[in-house]
Amino acid sequence: MRRFLTGRLPRRNVLGGLLCASLALALSPADKATASDLPVLRAAVLKIGTVNWELDTIKRNGFDTANGFELSVVPYADNGATRVALEGGEADVAVADWIWVARQRAAGKDYVFIPYSKAVGGLVVPKDSTATTLEDLRGQKIGIAGGPVDKSWLILQAFAQKEYGFDLAAETEQVFGAPPLIFKAGLSGETAGSINFWHFLAKMKAAGMRELISVETAAIALGLNPDIPLLGYVLKESYLQEHPEMAKALYGASRAAKDLLASDDAAWEPLRPDMNAKTDAAFETLRQDFRAGIPAPGNIDVDGAATFFTLMVSLGGEKLVGGVKELPAGLFADLE
Repeated sequence: MRRFLTGRLPRRNVLGGLLCASLALALSPADKATASDLPVLRAAVLKIGTVNWELDTIKRNGFDTANGFELSVVPYADNGATRVALEGGEADVAVADWIWVARQRAAGKDYVFIPYSKAVGGLVVPKDSTATTLEDLRGQKIGIAGGPVDKSWLILQAFAQKEYGFDLAAETEQVFGAPPLIFKAGLSGETAGSINFWHFLAKMKAAGMRELISVETAAIALGLNPDIPLLGYVLKESYLQEHPEMAKALYGASRAAKDLLASDDAAWEPLRPDMNAKTDAAFETLRQDFRAGIPAPGNIDVDGAATFFTLMVSLGGEKLVGGVKELPAGLFADLE
């Protein structure tokens, strides 16, 4: 069963200003190049999306200009609007999973994917739950964000069938809803298990809920490569033809931000106000899980992605992938 819930300057400052002005006049135009001389990459992102943590780190530390471009972040109210902005030319890059990008590319759109994150989460249960496996949720409610073709939900269904011969969808009641609703239902005990976006799951764990199984564990059991990043930056080939170095430039800035966030706790302090972490535990869990979602550097394992896609085709069907049966050529940008 499914439910869808103006003053005078000090003299030293004046002299300093005259000196700076004199130096500026002596410089050649090339010496005076600034970020404004660089190509601007307009990023359409969800206003409250976690990708903003990385983009803020890129801007704050100048990783964009160090890689030859200027990043301009444009926030939108929902993911649909970011994709419309990309398609309509109001933005140069957006964030999406490559399953969606594959479907769009097969439909004739010239979209290219650059890896960003492999964070996918898992299923959590209340701290007093006696469940030890998915099979223990038989006959109970599972709250799911993302809808019936959510990738985590599909993978866990396949895992339950393979591991226990258990039809997870048929033998549980699914409650579908927006991530905040699934968050509240899980914490209140309204649902026996919850599948949510990774950052909501981090907060649920910080609040005392327990991970019953991770999607990574399920993926390994199914013979999938859990290190393939599902989320990434999406650009048009037509844009990359005009700016042929932009794919590697964006990826370089992204990796620099990831390396900093992975190794320096202090780099997270400027981000804290936007993380909506009401407790230190939530902040720490969000940081930990973000770091766990950082993919290895380099190109995507295309063969592994093809295996994953085949599973998604069999489980999600046309609702997820449309009529696409195999990965479209050119889907993943060459980053090496």
